[in-house]
Amino acid sequence: MWLCSGASSEVDRQRRYVELFEQLDLNKDGRVDLGELRLALAARGLHRGEAEEIVLQSDTNQDGLLDIHEFSEFLCAHEKRLWLMFTSLDRNSDGCIDVGEIQHALQKLGMEVSQEQASRILQSMDRDDNMTIDWKEWRDYFLFNPLHNMEDIMLHWKHACMLDIGEALTVPDEFSEKERRSGLVWRQLVAGAMAGAVSRTGTAPLDRLKVFLQVHGATSRGKNLWAGLRGMVQEGGVRSLWRGNGINVLKIAPESAIKFMAYEQIKRIIHGTKQGGPLRVQERFLAGSLAGATAQTLIYPMEVLKTRLTLRRTGQYCGLLHCARHILATEGVGAFYRGYLPNTLGIIPYAGIDLAVYETLKNAWLQKYCVDTADPGVLVLLACGTVSSTCGQLASYPLSLVRTRMQAQALSKDNPRLTMVGQFRHIVSHEGVPGLYRGLTPNFLKVIPAVSISYVVYEHMKKVLGAAA
Repeated sequence: MWLCSGASSEVDRQRRYVELFEQLDLNKDGRVDLGELRLALAARGLHRGEAEEIVLQSDTNQDGLLDIHEFSEFLCAHEKRLWLMFTSLDRNSDGCIDVGEIQHALQKLGMEVSQEQASRILQSMDRDDNMTIDWKEWRDYFLFNPLHNMEDIMLHWKHACMLDIGEALTVPDEFSEKERRSGLVWRQLVAGAMAGAVSRTGTAPLDRLKVFLQVHGATSRGKNLWAGLRGMVQEGGVRSLWRGNGINVLKIAPESAIKFMAYEQIKRIIHGTKQGGPLRVQERFLAGSLAGATAQTLIYPMEVLKTRLTLRRTGQYCGLLHCARHILATEGVGAFYRGYLPNTLGIIPYAGIDLAVYETLKNAWLQKYCVDTADPGVLVLLACGTVSSTCGQLASYPLSLVRTRMQAQALSKDNPRLTMVGQFRHIVSHEGVPGLYRGLTPNFLKVIPAVSISYVVYEHMKKVLGAAA
C-alpha cells in the first residue's frame, strides 16, 4: 500500500493535511475559497487553472468552498495517484528515482531526452542534492498540481511559447487533452494574437518601408531608411506610415487559429493516433510546414489586399472592401492568389531552418548554462526564436520579395506581368543579386522591437486571460 511504502503514518498524514489547510485558509474561517487557493498556488509557481481544477475535483457539496474534510479527501486521492506514478518510475524498487529511470520513462512515452536533460529534470525536484528523488520530494513537488498520469507529467516538463515576432506566429507545442478542455489553448492563442496585433502596429512603419523598397527596388536605389520614411510622410502624412496595418492585424487571429488546428490534425495523422504525441524534429518540420501552407492558402487573399493597401496612393482606395471590389472587377479572382507559389515555396526553407536553428540553440543553452532546470526560460526561448527566425528569413527572403512584386504588379502599368521565374530573372538582370534582398534592413530592424513589444503584451494578456504559468 502507498501509505506503508515511504509515506507517513495515518496520524502524521492527517496532521500534515491540517497544517496545509491552515496555511491556505488566510481569513481563518474554516473554509478555503478559490481566491485563497489561487494565491497559494501562485506562490508555488502554478497558474490559476490548477486551483479551479482542484476545487472542481474536491468540492463535493458544490458550494465553491473547501472544508478540511473535502481538502483531505482530495489530497489523499491525489497522493495515491502520485504514488502509483512514483512506483512505476522506480524500476528497481529502491524507493528512489534516478536519472536513468526518468530518461527511460520519457523515452517510453516517445520523448527522447539526453542524460544531461534528464539530470536537469531531476535536479528541479531534488531538494537534498543527492541526485535521486525520494517519495517525499516527488509528493511535495506535485502535491498541488492535479496531474493524473505520466503523460500529464511529461507535458508539465515541457515548455510552450507562442509569440508573434512580427513575421509569423510560431507553431505551438503539443497540448494535453486537459489543457484543450480547460480552454488554455485558446486563451494562449488569443494572448498571442493580441501580442502580434500590438507588435505589428508598433512596427508598421518599418514594415511598410520594407514593402515599398521590395516593390520599387530599381527606383529606390540610393534611398536610405530616413529618406524612404520622409517620402511616405510627404506623400500622405504621418498616418500613411500605417497604411495596410489594419488588415495585417485583422489576419493574425484567423491565421494563428488555422495554423494551430491544422498542426494538431496533421500531427495526429503522422502518429496515427487520436491523441498524438511528441514529434521528432523531422516530423515537427513536416507538420509545421504543412500547417503553415494550409493557413497561408486560406488567408492569402488578405496578404494580397495588405500589399495593395500598403502601397496605395492617398485617395486611391476608400478602404478594404473598396480595394477588394476593385481588384475583383479589374483583375479577376486569380489576382487574389498572385505570388502564391513563391510564398508557399518560401515556407519550406523558412520553417526548416527556423526549426533546426531554434532546436540547436536551445539545446546548446541547456547543456551549457542550465544546471538546475530543464526549462531555459521565456527570454532564452525568445532569443533563440529571434536568431532562428532571422536565419530563416535570410534563406526565404528572395521568395518573399518576388511574392510581393507579383502581388503588386497591377499597380505598375508600364512593367509586364511576370511569372515567378520571370521576376527572378528581371530582378537579377536589372538590380543584380543584391536586388533580391531589397528592403531587408527595415525588415531586420523591426525584429527586436517586435519581440520586445510582443513579449510584454503576451505575458500581460496571459495573466489577464488566466493562461499564465
